[in-house]
Amino acid sequence: MTPHTPATHAPALARRQPGLQPVPTRQEVFVSGPGAIHAGQETVSSATAQAMAEQRAREELIQRLGVPTGPDDLMDQFAAHLAETTGMLYAFVNVFLTEQTFVGRHNPPPDSGYLILGRTMNRDHGWCPAVVKRRKALPLPDVHASPRFSGNFVVDAVGIRSYFGAPLIHAETGITLGTVCAIDPEARPRSDARRLLEAVKADAAEVMHALTSGTSAR
Repeated sequence: MTPHTPATHAPALARRQPGLQPVPTRQEVFVSGPGAIHAGQETVSSATAQAMAEQRAREELIQRLGVPTGPDDLMDQFAAHLAETTGMLYAFVNVFLTEQTFVGRHNPPPDSGYLILGRTMNRDHGWCPAVVKRRKALPLPDVHASPRFSGNFVVDAVGIRSYFGAPLIHAETGITLGTVCAIDPEARPRSDARRLLEAVKADAAEVMHALTSGTSAR
């Protein structure tokens, strides 16, 4: 791979400091009539109301299981192992809170010339939101080969060309806590996509076991 020249002004994604913003208090959601759903004084769609309910259930489960909501040594180890297994520069264990929160993170070496990514990202950015929504693994050996996924903040801000992600689904409740993913500035050959996806799915299974057995260490 040819290292990218580091940007003079790194995007906010790469400059965010570790940490998690507090979860805002939610107003009660109620239905006043067919098709009219309100949150406090704000009218929201049924889809938005459902997403709010799913997020609340996710956060309650995260709290009940004791899932880390900040940097975690064991999750960092999982991310580093995934990066080594896939040969990709970046790997993450991503828990969906008010932001995407990388409780496990692997970056390239600081002197590599590549951007060093922070611990949080907007929930609308990247491809992990699609994995959470579809509840299925997503292989993108070349994001530009998929028009649906080629236009993305991460493509422009970080220069990512390949993505492989798998959901973290709690078996007993069916709730998706987040994802495990690996990304890289270089596209991957389609012939290697199955191996890379299986590596990510295997890592996700191990991460989920660690999270539900209480073996993660903050």
